[in-house]
Formats: sequence, structure tokens, C-alpha cells
Amino acid sequence: QVQLVESGGGLVQAGGSLRLSCAASGNIFSINVMGWYRQAPGKQRELVATITRAGSTNYTGSVKGRFTISRDNAKNTVYLQMNSLKPEDTAVYYCNLNYLSRISYRNFDIWGQGTLVTVSS
Repeated sequence: QVQLVESGGGLVQAGGSLRLSCAASGNIFSINVMGWYRQAPGKQRELVATITRAGSTNYTGSVKGRFTISRDNAKNTVYLQMNSLKPEDTAVYYCNLNYLSRISYRNFDIWGQGTLVTVSS
């Protein structure tokens, strides 16, 4: 069994910064892609950023230059540094991992429980 624990959300004023963390534990052999998604009230969940095991990153256009995704493979943890936050960044942020099971050696996707980020104007 694999579990994800997210942390770092909260309330911040526009222009401020927050750092999200998502730590995975359990029967993981390796983690392929790690990513952050968000879902604002009344909207569909959308991709924010992804990072491969080798460190290649991808960002949605609205966060480029403001957000930075990173990972620590030794700790099975992914981070999202969010700077210059805007009210439109307000959403529940979810981490997502694609991992290789240590038990079955099959790939699985797993989602975190979500952490709320609220940016006030």
C-alpha cells in the first residue's frame, strides 16, 4: 500500500509565496512522474506542473515563471514552490504520482488528499 501526505497549503496575500510538499511512503520501487494539479471552485481539475525522475519539468502557461516544481528521489517527495501568487491561484492542490510497485512491479497512479491554497487580494 502507498500513501501520500501533502502539506504546505494555507492563506496568503496576493504577491506572497507558499511551498507545498507531498511525501510518498509504502511499497514503492521507484516513482516515474510526479505532478501537481489544482481544482478551483466550480472548475475542473487542471495540471499545474510535472517533473520526471530525470528532472524534466512541464508547467501550465499561467504559472510559468512563478511556480517551480522539484523532487527529492531519496525521500520520495515532490515540492511546489509558488511565488507571486494571485487570487486566481486559489484552489485545492493535489499531488499525483506514477510509481512502480515494489510488490507487483506494475505501474500505478495515486492522488494526494489535497491541500487548500487561498490567495487574498
